[in-house]
Amino acid sequence: MTEKPLKTILVVDDDEETLLHISNILKRSNYDVVSTAKSREAIELAISLCPDLIILDIIMPDIGGSGVSSTLVRNPATSNIPIIFLTGMLPKEEEEAIIVRSGKPRVLFKPVTSEELLAAVKQILP
Repeated sequence: MTEKPLKTILVVDDDEETLLHISNILKRSNYDVVSTAKSREAIELAISLCPDLIILDIIMPDIGGSGVSSTLVRNPATSNIPIIFLTGMLPKEEEEAIIVRSGKPRVLFKPVTSEELLAAVKQILP
């Protein structure tokens, strides 16, 4: 019997504790997890890996989550990768950018529980 390949999830958050927390939850649920704390590296990883899902912090030091998602949407290789945005606070302009980008925003608020995270992921990756 052939095992199904693991779904790959790219996790992007500048807070190392949050990055580790989310990565561990996903790994325990048998997802292949790649993580980074840097926006530019996240864009490069998304292009090279084409993950099945991206979990993306909105407030990042160099390029914000909406900037990263806009870059990925403009690239045909990454335009269809679903994104779950993660935030501790959601500025109005970021909320508007998310709604424009996705039509129906997928936002999780920190601190996220494992139940909330896995429920959101399973909606996208059944």
